Amino acid sequence: MISRWRLFTLPAAALALSVTGAALVTSGPLAPLVPGVRAVAASLPTRLSDQEFWQLVTESSEPEGFFRSDNLLSNELGFQNVVTELVRATRRGRVYMGVGPEQNFTYITATRPAMVFIVDVRRGNLELQLMYKALFELSADRAEFVSRLFSRPRPDGLTPKSTAADIFGAFARVPRNEALHTQNLAAIQNRLMKTHGLDLSKDNLDGISYVFNAFFRYGPAIRYSSTSSFGGSYQPNYADLMTATDQSGLARSYLASEDNFKFMKDLESRNMVVPLIGNFGGPKAIRAVGKYLKDRNATVSAFYLSNVEQYLRQDGLWYTFCANVATLPLDDSSTFIRSVRRPGDATPGFGLASELASMVSAVQTCRP
Repeated sequence: MISRWRLFTLPAAALALSVTGAALVTSGPLAPLVPGVRAVAASLPTRLSDQEFWQLVTESSEPEGFFRSDNLLSNELGFQNVVTELVRATRRGRVYMGVGPEQNFTYITATRPAMVFIVDVRRGNLELQLMYKALFELSADRAEFVSRLFSRPRPDGLTPKSTAADIFGAFARVPRNEALHTQNLAAIQNRLMKTHGLDLSKDNLDGISYVFNAFFRYGPAIRYSSTSSFGGSYQPNYADLMTATDQSGLARSYLASEDNFKFMKDLESRNMVVPLIGNFGGPKAIRAVGKYLKDRNATVSAFYLSNVEQYLRQDGLWYTFCANVATLPLDDSSTFIRSVRRPGDATPGFGLASELASMVSAVQTCRP
């Protein structure tokens, strides 16, 4: 029987203080299960057991914090514009870190890490990531994944060679299906609780249901502000984000190809995408990741920040965040991915502009 690990959202004291007690087993050199992935971080495990995965989530997380919106999907249409440069700057087979929803998947499929940590102050983001985990594992290909995500029957004619535009164009003509929604939500819950043995709290289950209901209600037209009133003057919908390209016209979203989708499915199936609750300027989450990685001789390849630094500066936590980043194992190729507001410089209609920066240089220069 699988041991069950419960995520306590409250009170804070229920969360353990470190990951030192988690004896996660390494399995020798990392075998590339997806073509094109070279094993570099040999000290990382090839997979986490369900118990190891959930223990890492619960013991590394902090108490949940507040953010003004649900943030169920990105509002940054131009975030793919840095992907070509990001691929050149980083090394495969390392560790990716990020914040927020699905844009991480596009950066992950570009950088091809061996392991992923997604750290977000909102408990809702952890529940969103758990929903995605189940959907990736349950779906054989992109078309089935989109069908499950929005609870719409799969249209005929979609093949492994279909583009993201083909897929979302086909689904735009298919109405949502209540019975399919009920069936898919049950499948998500069963995957997480019965297959993986995760002892989710009622709050967690309610949160997953809330997120999944939003995707059902709004379909591929869901936007950042669909469940809140924030998100900027221009907001792409889910179909826009998945069919967007980089500046050269190359489609790079995680649903742009079956290869990208299969890479994400493989990582999720091996429990190698670990969502955490944590404030970037908090006392534990980032530091716990740093200790875990240093103990396994692993290195961070990329860290997607979105525009979180803006809020850290407003709250007086930016230098604490910088000190937290300094605990991560880095080298000259470790790269921040930032979303910044540059008046007159951001691509029209894109709102935030994406830019890259050296993590080592940032840590060396961040002094109060």
